[in-house]
Amino acid sequence: MMSEFKDDSEHTPRLDELLEPYFAKYYREKCYPGLICQQGKRKMIQINVPAHDLPTLLQAKPSTGNDPDSGKNRPEIKGHAEEVKQYILKRAKQNKPWILGTLTANVDPEKIKLIQMGRGIALIVIPRGVKLDITDGQHRKQAIHDLIESPDAEWIGDNDFPVTLVLEANFNQCQTDFRDMAQTKALDKSLLLSFGEFEGRVGITKNLLEQVLMFFNKTEKIKNSPATKQKLIYTTNYIAKLVSCAFVNNPQDELEDYDVEQASQTLISCLNQFFAECSQTRHICETSIENLTVDNIIKFKDNCLLGTSVGLEILGRLLYCTYNEDNNIFAPEKVSKIAELDWEKSGNLWQGNVIKLDLNAKNTAKRYKISANVNPVNMAVHAAKTALGWLEY
Repeated sequence: MMSEFKDDSEHTPRLDELLEPYFAKYYREKCYPGLICQQGKRKMIQINVPAHDLPTLLQAKPSTGNDPDSGKNRPEIKGHAEEVKQYILKRAKQNKPWILGTLTANVDPEKIKLIQMGRGIALIVIPRGVKLDITDGQHRKQAIHDLIESPDAEWIGDNDFPVTLVLEANFNQCQTDFRDMAQTKALDKSLLLSFGEFEGRVGITKNLLEQVLMFFNKTEKIKNSPATKQKLIYTTNYIAKLVSCAFVNNPQDELEDYDVEQASQTLISCLNQFFAECSQTRHICETSIENLTVDNIIKFKDNCLLGTSVGLEILGRLLYCTYNEDNNIFAPEKVSKIAELDWEKSGNLWQGNVIKLDLNAKNTAKRYKISANVNPVNMAVHAAKTALGWLEY
């Protein structure tokens, strides 16, 4: 059995006495303890920088105009630094954890002093006037800079930020470093939602995945598209849009102020009722994934609009018409009316808006083209409301 962790730091010899003479000698410079590592034929140092030091220590050199050689990294993306800033502020003011990734910068090794103390431990001395050029993290640095100089500085002033400092003087190599670090695959929307905090629509969506029979074990939680051969119909992102539409008629709303458990239970009840009553979904809904065949899934996704993302969005917008916010309930009798609609792709309601018939399709089983653009979706919702007699909603 593993013994309980004990903090013996008070009995461990400290480095204070060893480092103090250096800090005293270089008190007019910036000094940081660091860890040295060797990678890619170069020497790097990992340091931790207090928030108030970042604005004067690091500088970004983004490319400008149409000249990539005018800077060491990509042109500034308008609004991105503000997004990072608002992320920090929102989390900090809610007293919730937040995190920013390590920044990477470079400096000519001739411009700094590195005092090595053995075992990869060092003290780095950066003279006044020497700037570290950001290789990766210019928007994070700008967000921190803006916060430090704003009335909200108190929310970030006591934080430290890790910086990987590459001892590199060659301009072309610095550009190459940026390119190499930028070659990461963007996370799929479903994965971002799956790893999202359990609040708002993310929390509601996660509850739906477990308790709505139509979604349970039939939803892709990692990738952007569901694999039919794995008998998956939806993605987490499809369902998140449905959730937002059902409560506020906006597929992008995060529902930040909604009580997750209360909202989840009322929507779970509504959707289980709908999918059980709708003749086009009943079999898929009531049959476990083990007892469904790949052919069942293929047939459903090929023929039924409710097997698509746009179909769930339309459903969500129609459910919004049945929602009573004061009582937190989707009117069951109105939900039943929506279930009675013809949700087949061949149905008249969807022709000419979200469904286009491709007369030249080589595969006759897939002769319907789907449009998820705003105008076709609005037209489809209007057509359904007309059929239901709900145009006043």
